[in-house]
Amino acid sequence: MVDIDVPIWAARLRVLRRGRLWGRRELADRLVEAADETERDRVAAPETLVRMIRFWEAGERWPDERHAELLCRAFDVDEAELFIGEAAGTTLWHFLTGIPLLSGMFTAEEEERTGRAIEAPQRADDRTVGYFRAITDAYTRADLRPAEQINVLCPIFAGIEEFHRDARSPVRRDFLLLAAENAELISRMHHENGNPDGALAWSDEAIRDAREAADTLLEAYALAQRSGLSDSEDDPGHLVDLAVAAREHGHLPPRMDALSRHHEAQGHALAGDFDMCLRRLEESAQSLAEPEDVTPYRFDCSAEAHNALCVWCLVELGRARGAIEILEQEPAKVTPTYAAAYALARKAHAYADAHEREQSVETARQAFAMARQTGGLRAMRELVGIQIPPQRAKHQRILL
Repeated sequence: MVDIDVPIWAARLRVLRRGRLWGRRELADRLVEAADETERDRVAAPETLVRMIRFWEAGERWPDERHAELLCRAFDVDEAELFIGEAAGTTLWHFLTGIPLLSGMFTAEEEERTGRAIEAPQRADDRTVGYFRAITDAYTRADLRPAEQINVLCPIFAGIEEFHRDARSPVRRDFLLLAAENAELISRMHHENGNPDGALAWSDEAIRDAREAADTLLEAYALAQRSGLSDSEDDPGHLVDLAVAAREHGHLPPRMDALSRHHEAQGHALAGDFDMCLRRLEESAQSLAEPEDVTPYRFDCSAEAHNALCVWCLVELGRARGAIEILEQEPAKVTPTYAAAYALARKAHAYADAHEREQSVETARQAFAMARQTGGLRAMRELVGIQIPPQRAKHQRILL
């Protein structure tokens, strides 16, 4: 067994915290919340707890009885599982790989089997593929910040990469397909996190893996998603070509066809071609009206997403009034996500372009608050570019 530089119990604290995507400060806050009223006056302040957690995770100090109990409550595990347990091997491979540990999601046997496969990839089988797909799905949630998803998905991708290089033939292709899906998801999170270079690099990885796996549907999906990286590309014609290339891979399921046409419409909007943009939006609406298909890939191509895309295009084409008409028919978004923050930012943009100053400023403030809450850096970038109509003089950039 490989040696690590901290005790197993300290490593377990760290992997449990990271598996829940908690920073040390968040764990400190949860320890305070876990204390009842009679205990809270004896619990250290959060700033002090952060330092204590750092010492615990380094194995330099053992939590006292009071804090050990609070840790068990925060993680919802008993003391034997947290500090003793029989999962030393499981803790070790999660600690070394950075692949998150989700307590209770897998059985001890599934964890042990996956650890053995990581040590020797030729042992991997369809159950190993299922483990990595399940753990990827667990972190594919709109309520997570894009930066959090990037940090948790990259170690998962690295593990998958090892398998599709070294696993035996029956499962090697399955891992390659999963790698392509994972890379595409990381690309989108970089896009949402305001990192265009990262978005393009991971999109290239997704397309390469899909081609290597010789899966035409997955390659079409990766191309269609690449064509949607409008914030990352300077060439609208290239976006159009990518979207068209996606459809040239054969008959696409309706929702994927709509996705391709959505993103082609974006390219035409950026190029200022109103007629082609409108035509592709109409075609995408027709595809969405067809019976719903079951595609194995994660993307939103709902009627709401279609309307949001129409708004995006109309704003780019300088038709803010048309965008506002669509927006005012839409119900208010109540769930704060990075996607909702970006939609609000585009709404503020539309109001600004229509010279509706008060609505633009108020919507921009809402978008800014939601973007800060959800980590929506793309929404922040959108807000920075809005020209708020002044009450008297020249246009000014919005200051948030």
